[in-house]
Amino acid sequence: MSTPRPDLRWALLYLLAGTAACGPDEPPAFVVVTFNSGTTEALAHDQAPDDGYGSAQAALSDEFYGDGLAWTAVVDETTAFFATLQPDIVAFQEIFHSPECAQIPDEAKPGFVCQTWQQGQLTVAQRVLGAGYQVACHPGKNDKCIAVRRAFARIEGCDSDLCLDGLAGEPVPDCGSGARTARATIVTSDEERITVSHVHGSSGFSEEDTRCRRAQFQQAFDNLGERNILLGDFNTDPIRLYDGDPSAQAFLQSATQRKLDFMTEVGEDAPPTYGGLLNIDHVLSDFTEGECQSQTVSEILYFDHRPQVCTLHVL
Repeated sequence: MSTPRPDLRWALLYLLAGTAACGPDEPPAFVVVTFNSGTTEALAHDQAPDDGYGSAQAALSDEFYGDGLAWTAVVDETTAFFATLQPDIVAFQEIFHSPECAQIPDEAKPGFVCQTWQQGQLTVAQRVLGAGYQVACHPGKNDKCIAVRRAFARIEGCDSDLCLDGLAGEPVPDCGSGARTARATIVTSDEERITVSHVHGSSGFSEEDTRCRRAQFQQAFDNLGERNILLGDFNTDPIRLYDGDPSAQAFLQSATQRKLDFMTEVGEDAPPTYGGLLNIDHVLSDFTEGECQSQTVSEILYFDHRPQVCTLHVL
């Protein structure tokens, strides 16, 4: 077994200690991750390095894979990341949906998961998480999914390991196809019910972009339950962009009104989660406390977001 990355040691300590790490009156912790696992052509090397991923591969990723997680070497590193972490709730944005390999030409497959994919094999989301998880995706958006570890909870209304279109959600009119906001009710092993709301806000800062994001955020806040986790890539920084983006203002005001607290860091000095610039990947909750850390998954210059890994305790 290889030596864990330094930024995962805290997670290993938690896993090894188990519930014994909690005090006598403190409930066990659970781990939540939000991860935009996509890439962008702008990150590619000018020349392909030893890992084989360069500008030519990035162009193929952009044209055929929607820049979703599909480069096999990085998929393998992501698999190792999750095997070490074993989170309880995961939200993916921009993760490649493997059955799309059937439409991708052979010349665009070397090095990508489609090179070896066959009908009936696991999706990338299932592959990186490993056995013991349920995965359910947004209606009309198979690149956006929620997963839960079966030992922790089950997704209500999803009776199999993979439920495509298995989350509740609706597209915002005139804001693209499919639902960018969706939700699941999960039922824990103790029969507690939690509403997990997942948002991947529209990108951009035009008037139309901010209108779409505001509507997507409103969908999330309109469908909260009694106990909530709200997470995802909001594509706006609620603090740094508050004065210039109406959707950032709307999001922060709604979170305050609904008493959802940020588990992730926010503020002018909060470490950026996207491109070294903005803090747009978040986890909020109205029934937990805890802390989150940005993690490094791969040394290959591939991801433009850093996953947020949160260890939460029920209040």
